[in-house]
Amino acid sequence: MDKLCINEVFLKDKRVFIRADFNVPVNGEGNITDDTRIREVLPSINYALDEGAKVILASHMGRPRGKVDSHLSLNIVAKRLSRLLGKQVKFVNDCVGDEVKQVVEDLQPGDIILLENLRFHPEERQNDAGFSKELASFADVYVNDAFATAHRCHASNVGITKYVPYAVAGFLMVKEIQYFERAMQNPVRPLVAILGGAKVSGKIGVIENLLKKVDKVIIGGGMTFTFLKALGYEVGKSLVEDDMLKTATRVMKVAKERQVKFYLPVDCVVADKFDPRAETKVVPVQEVPKQWSALDIGPASTTLFSEVLQNAKTIIWNGPMGVFEMDAFSRGTMAMVNMVANSYALTIVGGGDTDVAVHRAGESYKISYISTGGGAFLQLLEGKQLPGITALTNKGA
Repeated sequence: MDKLCINEVFLKDKRVFIRADFNVPVNGEGNITDDTRIREVLPSINYALDEGAKVILASHMGRPRGKVDSHLSLNIVAKRLSRLLGKQVKFVNDCVGDEVKQVVEDLQPGDIILLENLRFHPEERQNDAGFSKELASFADVYVNDAFATAHRCHASNVGITKYVPYAVAGFLMVKEIQYFERAMQNPVRPLVAILGGAKVSGKIGVIENLLKKVDKVIIGGGMTFTFLKALGYEVGKSLVEDDMLKTATRVMKVAKERQVKFYLPVDCVVADKFDPRAETKVVPVQEVPKQWSALDIGPASTTLFSEVLQNAKTIIWNGPMGVFEMDAFSRGTMAMVNMVANSYALTIVGGGDTDVAVHRAGESYKISYISTGGGAFLQLLEGKQLPGITALTNKGA
């Protein structure tokens, strides 16, 4: 990275404002069910504390749409952080205002506070200058360690950088970019991309960019059937984007011209209705019944994809192979998890659904790197700049 990192600036006695991503899943009882995103920011927090900084943490949670929602309070995150750090993390009931200002003024080196949900204020998502300035007034050094929001242009990750002496990357941010660069800029080949998910329209930019870089592409999930219909196959009631048929045809033509091997499923699991209790059967992709929907890849496709991955040295995966949330349609995705996890390649998994599938299969420890960002990861795959990273201070500036 050409941006300053947290370990390249002086932090002793400084107010260090760390924008984290504590948008963790919470169950109906108000308990955190997965604290991975909290743990990923600990290296940056501990480094700042060890350097004698006064640490201010800020994050969003959920989509409160600019209104206070007690169910989306970060208070539970402060309690989990206190346990993980082995020291008290004081929670502040707002992220701006006189109370916050006073708490920040009273901070001593080694102290740490967590501000309330940034998105309780509509100005956060509006990238409001006044809101950005107020957040910046709490900071001598700004640290962005929230890769998952780096594709957004919000006050706490873009606006604030204009009003602080230093805006630097945290260790998680650096790790995300370094793994991505290893996979995309100078990969060990063959480089294989696995793309799943529902719609071609949501991944077309990714596919077009990847065709310039990869050796093989595996397509799964709902978007399979837009490609198959473009080839003239009957796809029944499967999800299809008719307005993307010409695009799908063009993508397959470009892959052929660039000698990128382009793999589609050869069989699928079909159901007579979208229901966990639906009647199901496995059919070749050429024989999808007219009134049925395909909701997962079949066993022959799993075997094919396993052979495709045999000699892979770098694998990037985004998007499930089917409706894995329903057990009847989870086998394709789970099989892919096992194949990727047990390969001898550098493996990078990105995207919320794919992340969930890997953890559900119990194979996360075998993956080289699981990105914390869904939308941000996709934008990187598209070859786009991320505003939250672009706004950081360049080295040598």
